[in-house]
Formats: sequence, C-alpha cells, structure tokens
Amino acid sequence: MTASSTKMSDVLTPASQGKVRDIYDLGDRLMLVATDRISAFDHVLADEIPYKGQVLTQISKFWFELLDGVVANHMITTDAADLPAEFEPWAEWLDGRFMIVRKMDMFPVECIMRGYLAGSGLKEYQREGTVCGIRLPEGLQNSSKLPEPLFTPSTKAEIGDHDENISFERCVQIVGEDDAQELSRLSTAVYNAAAQYASERGIIIADTKFEFGRGADGRIALGDEVLTPDSSRFWPADTYAPGADQPSFDKQYVRDWLTANWDGQGTPPRLPHDVIERTSEKYLQAYELLTGEKL
Repeated sequence: MTASSTKMSDVLTPASQGKVRDIYDLGDRLMLVATDRISAFDHVLADEIPYKGQVLTQISKFWFELLDGVVANHMITTDAADLPAEFEPWAEWLDGRFMIVRKMDMFPVECIMRGYLAGSGLKEYQREGTVCGIRLPEGLQNSSKLPEPLFTPSTKAEIGDHDENISFERCVQIVGEDDAQELSRLSTAVYNAAAQYASERGIIIADTKFEFGRGADGRIALGDEVLTPDSSRFWPADTYAPGADQPSFDKQYVRDWLTANWDGQGTPPRLPHDVIERTSEKYLQAYELLTGEKL
C-alpha cells in the first residue's frame, strides 16, 4: 500500500513535528520520519522536494556508520523489516526515509562548526571582525577558509523563530563547564573527520550543525540528523573560489529564487516546477558524491 505522509500523520499522530521531520514515540525509542517538506526563511513551503526525505535519512545513516569510531550515535535501524506493525501500511512510503533511534536527553544547544566564512558569520565579521564574538584575522573574504574550525553554539528556536548565536561562556551557563567542553571537543572531532572525508569526494563542508544528547548509559552521543544538505553548507571543491558566494548542494537554489521573487512578507509563493526539480537534483547529487552510490 502506498500512502502519503499526510495520510499517515492523520491516522498516527506524531509526538512532535519539526519543519521537516515527524517524530513518533515508540516507548523507549523514537521513530524519525524525514518528509519531503522544505523550509526557507523560517517558513515551511507549500511545495515538497521529491526524494529529499530519503536523502536526509540515508546521508545521516551513512555518516553515523562512518563516524561510529569518532562519536557514539542514537541510530538503531533504518530497515523496513523493523517497522512497528502499526506503520506497516505505509512501509512503501516510509522505506528509506525513517530511522528508529534511542531516546536521549538532548542538550538545549545546537553545536555549530564553521570551517569557512559564510552566512551569519560573514555578516558579523564584516561588521565587527569577529564570528560569534571570536576575533579573526583581518583581510578575510566571503567564503574564506578560517584559520581553524570554530565551535560556535546557538540556542534552539521554535518553528518560525530564529536560532540565536551564543558565546561559549553562555553555553557553559546553559549546560555546565564539563559538558560544554565535551560538546566542543566532540563537535570539532566529528567536523574534522567528516571534512577530511568529504574533501576526498570533492565536497567542502563550509559549516554544519550537530545536536547531541545523553543516553541512558550516561554517554554523550550524536543525535537528530547529521551532515546533511539541510544542516550543512556543502560546496563543490572544483569551483571553490573565495571572494563570492559559492554554489551549494542544498536548498540555496530555493532561497535564491525566493529572494528574487518574494519580498519576505506574508506567505511565500509556490515554487515553479523547474526550481523544485533542480533542488531535488542537488540533494540527490550530494548523496551520490558523498556515498558513491545512487539512491
């Protein structure tokens, strides 16, 4: 039986819904379902991006497995044979886009790692010569590689709100000194390992966000999604040239179209078919480059 995410969530109510994911409570476990929804400028758009949910789940699965020796993670299974009975009517739609994970007590901060100057970091640097309050050398440009990767935590915002960059000192106030130091250490280790691997596949990981939690065993582990086009800036290495915005394997194509065709007021417009198609191609390309496989 083929079923849509809307039909499934009408019958089986998610415990919570994010911009992209629906989360179902399975007792001592959770089931994360990546839909094809796409968000931009803090709005969930009316149009979906084909294959996006599968790309997000399968890239996360790939990284969890690859980085298992660097950091523990919450993944249990993505095998459709392990679906709970109540979800079996939607097995065909769910296949490839769900992940059953261990429950963890998630830290109330997002762990941002920045290897290159872009986004809000670039804007702050141009104003003040800093990124999240960290002083950087003069003369850096748009998309410059940073002298070393920076751990720049942020608060977690509700849907429709903006995350807020915070200092390391503020992170310490929120989670405690020991955990803040460990989050910084783990984030840096994961970023460095992933960036090295991605560079060998022709991809620059300009920046990314991680979410960590503490499991029942007391260990800090990597959760949520990891190193996907939604949580990271992936740039093609073969065209990289500092001094300008870089093309990317993510929803930047959608952001650019909205910037050119919407004033930011009210409800975002519907996306043209070619923008939907091109964005889907970008997500699939990221998966294929990173994993060496077709989805």
